[in-house]
Amino acid sequence: MISWIFIFRLLQISNFFSAFSYNISTCYYKISEEFHREGDVAIGAFFPLHTFYSLKKMQHSTIPYYYLDNVIQYNFKNYQYILALQFAIEEINGNPNLLPNISLGFDFYNVRFTGKYIHSNTFNWLTALGDRNYIPNYNCKKRNFTAALTGTSWITSAQIGTLLQLFKFPQISFGPYDLLLSDRGQYPYLYQMAPKDTSLPLAIVSLIVHFRWSWVGLILPDDHKGNKILSNFREEMERNGICLAFVKMTSETWTSYVAKFWENMHETNVTIIYGENDSLEGIIRNIEQRLLTWNVWIMNIEHHVIDRADYFMLDSFHGSLIFKHNYRENFEFTKFIQTVNPNKYPEDIYLPKLWYLFFKCSFSDTNCHVLENCQTNASLDVFPRHIFDVAMNAESTIIYNAVYAVAHSLHEMRLQQLQMQPYENHHGMVFFPWQVITFLLYFIVSTLVKDKRSLDWRQIRDTEYDILNIWNLPKGLGLKVKIGSFSANAPQGQQLSLSEQMIQWPAIFSEIPQSVCSESCGPGFRKVTLEGKAICCYKCTPCADNEISNETDVDKCVKCQERNYANREKSNCFQKSVSFLAYEDPLGMALASIAICLSALTVFVIGIFMKHRDTPIVKANNRALSYTLLITLTFCFLCSLNFIGKPTTASCILQQTTFAVAFTMALATVLAKAITVVLAFKVSFPGRMVRWLMISKGPNYIIPICTLIQLLICGIWMATSPPFIDQDAHTEYGHIIILCNKGSAVAFHSVLGYLCFMALGSYAMAFLSRNLPDTFNESKFLSFSMLVFFCVWVTFLPVYHSTKGKVMVAMEVFSILASSTALLAFIFGPKCYIILLRPDKNSFNHIRKKTPSRKKNFPKI
Repeated sequence: MISWIFIFRLLQISNFFSAFSYNISTCYYKISEEFHREGDVAIGAFFPLHTFYSLKKMQHSTIPYYYLDNVIQYNFKNYQYILALQFAIEEINGNPNLLPNISLGFDFYNVRFTGKYIHSNTFNWLTALGDRNYIPNYNCKKRNFTAALTGTSWITSAQIGTLLQLFKFPQISFGPYDLLLSDRGQYPYLYQMAPKDTSLPLAIVSLIVHFRWSWVGLILPDDHKGNKILSNFREEMERNGICLAFVKMTSETWTSYVAKFWENMHETNVTIIYGENDSLEGIIRNIEQRLLTWNVWIMNIEHHVIDRADYFMLDSFHGSLIFKHNYRENFEFTKFIQTVNPNKYPEDIYLPKLWYLFFKCSFSDTNCHVLENCQTNASLDVFPRHIFDVAMNAESTIIYNAVYAVAHSLHEMRLQQLQMQPYENHHGMVFFPWQVITFLLYFIVSTLVKDKRSLDWRQIRDTEYDILNIWNLPKGLGLKVKIGSFSANAPQGQQLSLSEQMIQWPAIFSEIPQSVCSESCGPGFRKVTLEGKAICCYKCTPCADNEISNETDVDKCVKCQERNYANREKSNCFQKSVSFLAYEDPLGMALASIAICLSALTVFVIGIFMKHRDTPIVKANNRALSYTLLITLTFCFLCSLNFIGKPTTASCILQQTTFAVAFTMALATVLAKAITVVLAFKVSFPGRMVRWLMISKGPNYIIPICTLIQLLICGIWMATSPPFIDQDAHTEYGHIIILCNKGSAVAFHSVLGYLCFMALGSYAMAFLSRNLPDTFNESKFLSFSMLVFFCVWVTFLPVYHSTKGKVMVAMEVFSILASSTALLAFIFGPKCYIILLRPDKNSFNHIRKKTPSRKKNFPKI
């Protein structure tokens, strides 16, 4: 079927070329542009069947409103207006129940120009004779003129209405509804039959939103109607987040369609064209000539341009979408068109031209209205639909309904006349045109009409549209397929109905086209508007930490709750798992193992010292203080286990108190050892007090005194701001770390400061006694162990404050173990070495051998 249509298209192109060749018949130009159909009552019809365009408006020197560079443009689709008019009149004349004994006729005038030419045609119609001789105030055959049908442009209707209102002549406009024509003060007798397009911007924007197009162009006529619809489009688009890539306002002439007009047309794949056929004919022609096949055109008109013949298979408007009001299809009209031919309607001057152009007929040499050598089966229904469509379009439907409105008005007026003057009906209808106005207004406004076929346009509300898809590939197919509808009165979300699988897009698109200024920001990103650009032009930036976006094109990311965390893609929030320095963790297991091993090693050292308690090396360094220090170090190692495992309130308090008390006792013991050595060897003149201290073991009181001071500090700490369980939801990704908060940072640093103060004191005492003559002098080891202890805790502070979470806890455990190990290793390591590996040095004989050589160094007491 498609192949046949394409072949026919090529054949008709050849015919079209031959029709405009140099040997075209002169009859083609001699045939008048106006004709009429006889009737008792006539309707005036002012339609644009063909138009003369002026490229540069080169004015003729003598003929007004005539240009030397006129170009004729035939709109064969508009011929359907005449056929709709004839079809309605034939139905009415054949209906015995409507206007009996009265026939309707019409006078047709082609609308070519504006201004005085239209006024002249209108005035001629008002004073026309039955035999078409224009003699004012004289008429051989009495004909009543009832109303004028005008369109399709509002300009045509306005100019004709200016003259008709002087005669109080009713006028019906079948073109698109225009607010300007609804001004009753300026046009009191003009009535518009077309529905209002109040919902058209909403309908088109709903379609754009459905396909997620956010970057579209807009082409409008440069007049009051274009400015009004532009405001409506902007309002709807702003409400739905759609931006205009460009707005083109077109003028009446073609001179504006230069290269500059098309400069930024490539910025978008979707362009809206709104206006009337007459005002947009030039731009439609240019689009066809330029083969703009990358654009989806959304229109409110069915374009009628038939340009010069070409052999291109591609068409600029293939895949375009058209919004039109939903009219009931008239199948009787389609049958009527199949019967139309020049022989049936000899008064129709356009049928001979169509048959001459497309069916190779020839004009008779004697009469230009007679055709010869025609095909017997020639009919309008074989034309390609881009040239002539047999289905009744919107304008034709309005013309059909308007004729019925006039007929019903005349019928009601006739009935009223018969009631008032029952004996004068043999004179036919005698009336003035202004008398029809009251009845005509009633039938236009009222919906109470018995004949359901007459005024059915009132069944079509202003809010309902059909959506048509143009199938014109290969060029010449010319199908308009309904692919959806829109109803503004439907519930929200159900206004637009589409069959996407039926849509044919422009040839370069294999799927639904995309039309955006910037690519969509996927989940995990948010939009950042570019300065000086439309809101649809933006860049995508990742969401901030712990923020997500699980939709596309979000303006703001959503922050996850405190107990949740954002995944790596930042598209979802997940529940955080609880974490702490557990025994099951490798780090916790390692630290616990080290603590237990070191405490066991300390117990082992205690056992060694207990076994060799009577040896010189054990007795020489105050055996009781050594036992006390070893036991305290055991607790120092074990107190680190409080930091491992799930924190509780009790463990948080025990962490700090046991750590502070155990280390205080250990440092106090070291201080007592150092002071004992100093008192024994460094005092040159020991007095009674020194002797009392040495005899009564006074240095040993340092341990409880220092411990009590630390307990006082800890008591104040626990009473004012004790440690508590805290949560760290930020340090470790995807985890909530449970740890102990120190409570009072001042108290914690006071404890550490007190320990460091004691370490410095012990270091000072040990440093003073480092060179004293003693075989087993441990002063050097005490001073070195204090130096290491001090370095460990001084280093701990900046590291502690720069880490968080489990690492901070592990750092504190490590510092406890490292400082305790330093005391154990440097104080008791050398002694264990001598006891276990060099027992020969741990004997009184070895001591006696060294004693004579060192006697001279002892002070005299």
